Amino acid sequence: MVILSIDPGFDKLGYAFFDKEGSNFTYKFSGLIQTHKAFNHEYRLEKVYSQLRSLVEINKPEIIVLEQLFFFKNAKTVIKVAQAQGVILLLAGQEKIPIKFLTPLQIKQIITGYGNADKKSVSKMLSLLMKEKLPKCEDDQSDAIACGLAYCYLNEKLL
Repeated sequence: MVILSIDPGFDKLGYAFFDKEGSNFTYKFSGLIQTHKAFNHEYRLEKVYSQLRSLVEINKPEIIVLEQLFFFKNAKTVIKVAQAQGVILLLAGQEKIPIKFLTPLQIKQIITGYGNADKKSVSKMLSLLMKEKLPKCEDDQSDAIACGLAYCYLNEKLL
């Protein structure tokens, strides 16, 4: 089973791919989709959509795991991130790919054992838990890796 995990964002959207068979999983690769603030809102959403669509067409994920929107202090930010998430949901619907959501609390709890862990703790645990060397990456990419890894651990008995 190919799993695509996503940390939804507007300026930066992190993604990671995993292969999973039973309780065994392999981290394949990850990256960022970035949009520039100078471009119009609709162009930025289209860029997120088209780049994700290319990744989906090439890698053929059987499930998409999203980090669920939780809480933002800035209402403008939450609206833009929710719109990016809408683009992801649209793509999943078009491609008939089921979506699963994990909250940031669930991801941190599964990866570090502590639901209020900071990003540095999550990143450190990722490097300890993953057999492969993780790329040096930004928070959004690291969050997508953590989301996918958490899903693999959470569902190891179910798949």
